Amino acid sequence: MYAPQSLQDTLFLMFYSGIGMLALLASIYLGLRRSNAIEPSVNPPKALRQWTAVFFITAAMSHVWWYVFGIYWLAKDRLIRNIVCIMLDHITLVPLAMALLLRMLQDRQRKIWPWAVTQVIVIGPAAIGIAIHNEIGLDLMHTCQIGIIMIFIIYFIYALVKYSSWLNENYADLDHKEVWQSLLFAIALFIIYQAYATNPGDMAREYLSQINTVIIIFFLLWRVETLQELEVKEEGGKETTYATISTTISTNIGTMLQARCEATQIYLQHDLTLAQLGETIGTNRTYLSQYFSQQGITYNAYVNRLRIAHFERLYRENVAANRTFTAQQLAHDCGFRSYSTFAAAFKLFNGQNVSSWMRCQTPDSQNMQ
Repeated sequence: MYAPQSLQDTLFLMFYSGIGMLALLASIYLGLRRSNAIEPSVNPPKALRQWTAVFFITAAMSHVWWYVFGIYWLAKDRLIRNIVCIMLDHITLVPLAMALLLRMLQDRQRKIWPWAVTQVIVIGPAAIGIAIHNEIGLDLMHTCQIGIIMIFIIYFIYALVKYSSWLNENYADLDHKEVWQSLLFAIALFIIYQAYATNPGDMAREYLSQINTVIIIFFLLWRVETLQELEVKEEGGKETTYATISTTISTNIGTMLQARCEATQIYLQHDLTLAQLGETIGTNRTYLSQYFSQQGITYNAYVNRLRIAHFERLYRENVAANRTFTAQQLAHDCGFRSYSTFAAAFKLFNGQNVSSWMRCQTPDSQNMQ
């Protein structure tokens, strides 16, 4: 509520109040509901759900303090009101947004408190602006915050690279959308912050700011309820290190994979992790990971290659039996929850997309959907 006329615009105040109420209801929903409405089969990370609920209720509180300060306190001193409200937003919403982004990465629990502590820096410029009653306080706060956010984004990109490697090593049934979506969301938040912090007070930007809030609320609700909790338990509850795998162990693992994975077709199981596969064949995830590394492949590549070979067998059997089927159905039967994951893996291994491959197998496949 930068613009002074926003406090006299009845339509805007109704819209503004509605967005604040939406954030509050979203917080209550995440806090009280124990199951998902968007994707009931997904079990999302509990920590992400809790942090998101806190973020929503803080967003609702932000609407309250902007309105209260504008109407009942500092109503005649717009500069001080803006400095105080922006400072409150900085020390609450910004670190909470950072916490959400870090909790979307599930390879390990990254520390949040250092990023919250960095927000103390903006209190100094705010105090200066209030003391001398000058907009330099706003400019200094903005400059400090931009520096903090840029450092965080650099760190977040580094964390995403680590997270992507962890997913690749432990899960073969993910399309990894959470990686690029998290980065996209971080960049979008930065752009929105820039628009918010440089708002000159015109009503068009006031409405745009509230529309952005609606988008953030619905995106986070969707993200929380569609992000499957991922967990890889280490032996003894902590990470264990082992010496380089021996040739004998490597040979045994290869034999066990053939007997207890390939022969039994356990690779068709959805959400099969590296740790689960290791336990099934009688070894641990560290030795199994080292084995794949020695073979020059990843866990992802091993499991997806088996699933794609199974898809090709099922396809030919269904065509020969003149049964009606879809590629999506066969992909699901082969262990892929996501068709996009299957399609990407299929093209990687075969050098052509699924439709092209099917057309090459038999003219009848052109009639398959």
